[in-house]
Amino acid sequence: MNIEIVTTPNDNLKETGFGPHLVCQSILQSLLDTDHIAVITICDTIIDLYSIIQRKPDLVVIVVKYVNLKNGEKLWLSDFFEENDIAYTGSQKHILSYDSNKASAKSQVSAEGIDTADFFVTVPGQHQTEEDLPISFPLFIKPSDSANGNGIDVKSLVLDFEHYQEKVNSIHDQYNENVLVEEYLGGREFTVAVIENNRDLIVAPVEIIPPEEGGIRILGSKVKNNNTEILKLIADTDILSKVIDIAEKSFRALGARDFGRIDIKMDHRGQCQFIEANLVPGMKRNSSYFPRAFEMNFGLDYETIVILMIQGAIRRRMNFPARAERYPTAPSARPPKLWSGLRLENLHVAGRKADSTL
Repeated sequence: MNIEIVTTPNDNLKETGFGPHLVCQSILQSLLDTDHIAVITICDTIIDLYSIIQRKPDLVVIVVKYVNLKNGEKLWLSDFFEENDIAYTGSQKHILSYDSNKASAKSQVSAEGIDTADFFVTVPGQHQTEEDLPISFPLFIKPSDSANGNGIDVKSLVLDFEHYQEKVNSIHDQYNENVLVEEYLGGREFTVAVIENNRDLIVAPVEIIPPEEGGIRILGSKVKNNNTEILKLIADTDILSKVIDIAEKSFRALGARDFGRIDIKMDHRGQCQFIEANLVPGMKRNSSYFPRAFEMNFGLDYETIVILMIQGAIRRRMNFPARAERYPTAPSARPPKLWSGLRLENLHVAGRKADSTL
């Protein structure tokens, strides 16, 4: 299959994405090793993108959500390729907005009956006194749209109005965006890597244990960048079941497709709560949670994970008549390959054990 891995100069992006150019190289090698024809295309202009359309690849692997054009406009790649009839990996733009906007994701899952911590969105000066706050201390404060732990540190946990104001002002000044304020959840933290396989969900849950600092554990950008957190499998079957259930329901409630990561945390009562969704999850080979979760749970290597992630897009391409009609003249000159070599007996699929093959 003829595949283009589409990215943009993204080292300084605050949004989620598979990662920098080194990650693209890892994905490229995985595709080449499975007999696909693949290249990396770095785009930062509209001309770069239209050049892809003219080449008519069978599939594009989207590494970032959008390209920042020189005029300041964000061009969303999912929209662009949808409009130009090119099959692409991952969710559609209106779903990816839940990845960018944590508050909207929380509202959406809450509307579907999924537990999430109480929250509100604010800007400096909106609340003048403690009595004006919609929820009580302790509170947890972070940017509404940023990812990768940006804006999160030990000062994110606030116990009084003075420190609340300081953190809200700091985040707004640094990121120039709305500030998300949540009820503080002091319990254990989990993330669940999800791959959609022909309407079933393959889920890989792990617990994240950040290092302790000042008597608390905060999973912020410093911890993530230094890889000082610990990942471990969830041994307690009751907790495992609850985490899987919330992850699967959240993925469905958001309308996500192909793949994503769902973050979950416990409150002080031990109840699991949805935190956020990462629908373009990090894919660094040895450190990102998404590939590590599948390796830890099922022993899957990086190449297998990449191939599983693109299966949904391959199926969409095969099932769309216009694409099927033009396929014989496509540059790859070979039929698309669907993965069929992985046994699923030991994989959690939609909260249960699977009994079929991919």
